[in-house]
Amino acid sequence: MADRVVRAGLPPRGPQPGELGMAIDAALAAEPSFPEGPDGSEPSTPHDDPVAERALLLEAQRLARLGSWSTDLRTGRVYLSEGLRRLIGLSTSGTAEEAIGYLHPDDLPALDQFRTDLESAPADRIVEMEVHSRGGTRTYLVRGQTVRDADGTALRVFGTVQDVTRHRAVERQASQDRRLFGDAQRVARLGTWEWNTTTNDVVWSSMLYELVGVAPGTPVTYQDFLDLVHPEDQGMVDQRCRDLATDGRPIEMEFRLVRPDGMRRVFRCRGEPLSTGNGSPIMIGTAQDVTEQRSTETRMMRSSQRFSDLVAITPVGIALFDESERLVDANEALCRLLSIGLERLRGMSTEQLVHSSDRGARLLAGREGGRHGTGPFRIGQRVLATASGNPVYCELSATVSVADDGQRFWLVVFADVTERRKVAERLHYKATHDDLTGLPGRAGVKELLGKLLGGPDAANVALLFCDVDNFKRFNDSLGHDAGDELIQALARRLERLLPVGCTAARMSGDEYVVICSDVSEAGGVEALANRVAALLRTAVPVRGQLLRVSATIGAAVPSGPETSAADLLRFADAAMFDAKRRGTGRVSVASAEMIASATSQMLLEGQLRDAIANDGLVLHYQPVVGPDGSVLSAEALVRWPHPQRGLLPPGEFLPVAEQGDLLRELDQWVLNTALREAAKWPVMAGAVLGGGVSVGVNLSGLVPGDPEFVDIVTAAVLESGIEWDRVVLELVETSLIDLPQRSRAAMVELADRGVKFAVDDFGTGYSSLARLKELPAQIIKVDRRFVAGVASDASDFAVARAVVDMARAMGRSCVAEGVESATQFHVLRSVGVEAYQGWLLSRPVPAAEFRELLRLGPLHIPRD
Repeated sequence: MADRVVRAGLPPRGPQPGELGMAIDAALAAEPSFPEGPDGSEPSTPHDDPVAERALLLEAQRLARLGSWSTDLRTGRVYLSEGLRRLIGLSTSGTAEEAIGYLHPDDLPALDQFRTDLESAPADRIVEMEVHSRGGTRTYLVRGQTVRDADGTALRVFGTVQDVTRHRAVERQASQDRRLFGDAQRVARLGTWEWNTTTNDVVWSSMLYELVGVAPGTPVTYQDFLDLVHPEDQGMVDQRCRDLATDGRPIEMEFRLVRPDGMRRVFRCRGEPLSTGNGSPIMIGTAQDVTEQRSTETRMMRSSQRFSDLVAITPVGIALFDESERLVDANEALCRLLSIGLERLRGMSTEQLVHSSDRGARLLAGREGGRHGTGPFRIGQRVLATASGNPVYCELSATVSVADDGQRFWLVVFADVTERRKVAERLHYKATHDDLTGLPGRAGVKELLGKLLGGPDAANVALLFCDVDNFKRFNDSLGHDAGDELIQALARRLERLLPVGCTAARMSGDEYVVICSDVSEAGGVEALANRVAALLRTAVPVRGQLLRVSATIGAAVPSGPETSAADLLRFADAAMFDAKRRGTGRVSVASAEMIASATSQMLLEGQLRDAIANDGLVLHYQPVVGPDGSVLSAEALVRWPHPQRGLLPPGEFLPVAEQGDLLRELDQWVLNTALREAAKWPVMAGAVLGGGVSVGVNLSGLVPGDPEFVDIVTAAVLESGIEWDRVVLELVETSLIDLPQRSRAAMVELADRGVKFAVDDFGTGYSSLARLKELPAQIIKVDRRFVAGVASDASDFAVARAVVDMARAMGRSCVAEGVESATQFHVLRSVGVEAYQGWLLSRPVPAAEFRELLRLGPLHIPRD
């Protein structure tokens, strides 16, 4: 430890801690016996009253917190004074070894060195060291000296032990105070000075030397100091100092000082006479370098001025409010916004600023959130009133600040959002309303239902789902424009004739909904449904023709307080499908069984969504073969291995996908999976050596009209690595009717890369030959309904032959679907069909089994 030192050979000094004890020890060391005479006889008593003298010396040791010790080096006898024993808490019978045991273990090596130094020290030298108690709470100064005979032989060592704990604590505190004072000066950049007005000598602290830039210890006079002051400030500084010396009144001043290195600094100086009571000519004081503070203040003043200028010219309204929420000040922009002059605005309360339509909301509501904070906070949107009473919509933000006098105030920014609000309202209307009819759309329906079902009369809400019968036939035969006119006419009819409290909306192409806020006012849900059915059972003039239409309606009411808008839509949709099963123009009200079925359907929809997302589906492949049995391609057919219901065919979950808007996601999954698996099929297959078997994918949700159609197909091909010319995209005939130019362009783009398109289920739609001719479709698939009777029904045979002839004339290949007998196969081959698909040749098989089928070569062809 730094303070456990051994100091040997120190020359005699003036009285020090422990030196008094050395003298005391010289007397006490003779007790309980006096030193022997030269002949070994008993010594004589050196004092008249040795007992009194001893008592006096012991009392002196107690007062000095001192003890003494001695060791006779010839006999090894050790003496410990009563004062020493009392000092360290050693009993009267305690030994020197026990005394050493009271020391801190870390001090023992130093004690050994102390003994060595003491034994080798000259007789006139004092050796000393500091030790600590075992617990480290006390500090002792140990001093010793050696007595030698004329020959220099060490006869005896003696010394003192003094408790200097308090003395060392005072020293440490004084040292700490000096350090803290120095640190404080350094942190505050403050120095002290003393000026003798008689001699004009000046004394500076080391910190002041550093601040002024003068080498420490350089003699300084008052004139030297004055020469460092900036010339423009010298007169003022000299006058103030002279006033201090003359009048004795304390001074405080700021001035500029030019250091010897040319750097300019700003000092704040304080001074007063030294309080001696006898008219001392000594002046004392401090000098603080405040350059940075004054620079910061200047920047703040300039920043404040810039802020004031910015507030004045900013285009948004800004105002100051006091704690009573009265306006104190405002900029010109706020005055223009409200068309109110500043003098009139001042003193107005927040209630006076708010428009009557928004009086329920306090202008500074939410300010408590920023009461204790330091940053800005958003209040929200408020409606203010102009001088003429017109509403102005503003977005308010604020911050809490404190004025110089300690008073809190609120700085509030008013951003005029009136135009933005109008735009938002238009966008909201557009997002929630149907462009064609102007009725609320799907989003609007959900919003309105959400409000009604969340209100107190939710049990009285009813929803009707209306599907126009045979609308597709009208649309396909008369064109989309005529279909749009029909939709608009029915929308206007519903708007005019629906009962009070009912709102008509359009969900999709030919689907309307009617939302009733209080079905009891309409006579009940069934009466309302029949009334709406009657409204939609009418004749509508469209383009010179009178179209008779009707609608199938499903109705539903909440099944309980937990029913949501989505639930009610599902219930009404389920009732509508139930009504459709019984024919056109029918009405059905959702029953408990339907609701349970709809709930089950929703559960199945959720499971299907998860299966699509997590690759929970599988593909089977049905080969398409040539007349010689070679596999030309394979159609990918999706299956669902349901965890509870087993392997489900498409017929059991495609309707669920359709109702849940999952067809597009399902198509993407089938496309990606089919191309990825087909890319690994054997290359040595098909009718051409080295050619690859193509893969066909049915698309119903992902169609050429989709804006991302080309990108999705391209990504699937590139990621799988399959050749473009091995991809066949199958689209049902009805999806290709009246195809927009953009959709045809998408098909052409992919066809140019090698993708083939197939018209699936040909003969079941309403497409014309002219439209078919325009499509970039290379394959026509004859529907299985014609194939089934090709060998027994003359009409079916004629249709099949006509399709084959037409396909050949247009340069397209023809595939017959649903070939299940040898007779069908041979008849179709006789009319020129080029490829065949059906159970006669192969059922749909899993992917691994299909790869094995390819390895086995051509399939078996029935003989004539």
